[in-house]
Amino acid sequence: MDKTPRMLQMVSTLVLILSVSSLASASLEVGFYSSTCPSAETIVRNTVNKAISDNPGVAAGLIRMHFHDCFVRGCDGSVLLASTSGNPTAERDNFVNNPSLRGFEVIEEAKTEVEAACPQTVSCADILAFAARDSVVKVGGTNYEVPSGRRDGRVSIGDEVPQNVPRPTLSADELVTNFARKGLSADEMVTLSGAHSIGVSHCSSFSNRLYSFNDTFQQDPSMDASYAATLKATCPAPPSATDPTVALDPSTPIRLDNKYYEGLMNHRGLLTSDQTLYTSHSTKEMVQTNAYNGATWAQKFAQAMVRMGSIEVLTGSDGEIRKHCSFVN
Repeated sequence: MDKTPRMLQMVSTLVLILSVSSLASASLEVGFYSSTCPSAETIVRNTVNKAISDNPGVAAGLIRMHFHDCFVRGCDGSVLLASTSGNPTAERDNFVNNPSLRGFEVIEEAKTEVEAACPQTVSCADILAFAARDSVVKVGGTNYEVPSGRRDGRVSIGDEVPQNVPRPTLSADELVTNFARKGLSADEMVTLSGAHSIGVSHCSSFSNRLYSFNDTFQQDPSMDASYAATLKATCPAPPSATDPTVALDPSTPIRLDNKYYEGLMNHRGLLTSDQTLYTSHSTKEMVQTNAYNGATWAQKFAQAMVRMGSIEVLTGSDGEIRKHCSFVN
């Protein structure tokens, strides 16, 4: 009997097994550091919990930082790199991120402690992903396991930030397109927008809704009048020498919950990109579902954070494991 077809089948099967094995080794996995640095996640969690206990606003900062990292060059820790002489301005110093991004010192502190326990083993990108998860849990969100094994990128270009991070003035359809480019669905976009249940925004990000909507001297009609009056008491009409901040969700500003969606239904979304989720027919029902089912939203949020954390990651031999998160090796 001719054994050639059988041999070919065996070779094909072996190639397939090797291919699958290669793909698996290049992917993220829960417990990636279980043998090489088993204390890593505990160190990060303790550092984050202390920082948030001292300043609850740090939670929103770390979650947002993870988001801004993943949307520019993937989740590679590039947002953590500092600007250096002779190179383009780094992501963290672009006007979109500076001075609004917070929590860099928390990541550096966690990295220093992790390095002392396990030198050059745990990436800054993974530390940031762990820190975002720990922030979610600390302020009332659902716990979730973080697949790890990310490697750190060596490039950070500030001009890439506005091209990738969604602006606060985008419509629902524009947000759907923006997230789709990163492999995230419309429902995941609406779900992740619930992070605006915590944190603050500078008045300049939404003052047009208060004073000059659509190039008129009118207030945005989609905003509740009493809410607008409250905001005007803090936010001066532009141009202004000051740029105060207000809570994104005044009802529970330091607790991650679904009250954000209830606010949208009451026309109390702060940013254009918030309120558009309810005024748009394509996403309105998603907002209502999240508003009526807090526990379900919390689970979906955890799942969406894991999905977001896998955007264009570096694994295997790509990138590096930085000794310091602010600088390449």
